[in-house]
Amino acid sequence: MTASSAISFLAPAKLNISLRVFGKRPDGLHHIRSVMVPVSLYDEVTVEETSAGISVEVDDPAVQGGIGNTCHRAAALYQEWAGGPEGVRVRVRKTIPAEAGLGGGSSDAAATLKGLIALTGKSPSPEKLLSLAAAVGADVPFFTMGRPALVEGYGDLLTPVEWKVPFFAVIVKPPFGLPTREGYEKLGREPAGPPGRVAPPSFREWGDLVSAVGNDFENAWGDVRPDIRGIKGELLAAGAEAAGLSGSGSAVFGLFRNERDARSAKRRLGNGNGRRLFVARNI
Repeated sequence: MTASSAISFLAPAKLNISLRVFGKRPDGLHHIRSVMVPVSLYDEVTVEETSAGISVEVDDPAVQGGIGNTCHRAAALYQEWAGGPEGVRVRVRKTIPAEAGLGGGSSDAAATLKGLIALTGKSPSPEKLLSLAAAVGADVPFFTMGRPALVEGYGDLLTPVEWKVPFFAVIVKPPFGLPTREGYEKLGREPAGPPGRVAPPSFREWGDLVSAVGNDFENAWGDVRPDIRGIKGELLAAGAEAAGLSGSGSAVFGLFRNERDARSAKRRLGNGNGRRLFVARNI
């Protein structure tokens, strides 16, 4: 392998500071409105040119590799648009847990697109890149943007938000995952047209952040997974100023003003019983 034949990117996780789910679209997807923020919990994605085909290798047995992986779809769509490269090998070193609502698979796919652009020198327009990303999956456009955003539509309409509030988050991944499709089914939204677009919020002060935290999926999972409510309570008791579910779950986050308090809370909660804890900051 030469320096020019492979390239690696860090693929960050995201937190849904807020998430509302509206009616179901004719294509079966849902209209959403969410404030998403990338955080410093990363997978590493390496993209390499090969002679033929597309292969995706993941070092976590809980995550499907091969043709079923979002990175495979991203590479295939890029190949179709760019007319190459003839072969692509994607290797993913996982840290972001699966079925957690942290966007790991979508971020990996966005990193795959970035890797292919860097390797080939063929860069689509910003509009085309978002179109390719949206064809891969709902959260992929957000990760191609790489900054806090108000996300609407089914995840394809992005507006940057003003963000002047640094934070640290303690992220708790319980020993179970929550499948996104089942979460939407539990919400039971009826078919409906899109809600009106809204002006992007601004996050200038700590209170703007704390007051924004909320997630419709907490109601969907409430009776089935009381652990979610329990983890929120643990985080608040450990000093978090707000706590919520990310995405459709199962990861729960608590927000802190500084790293010292976040790490103290992480020690207080502790690992064990199959759950994993992380401290991350907004990026």
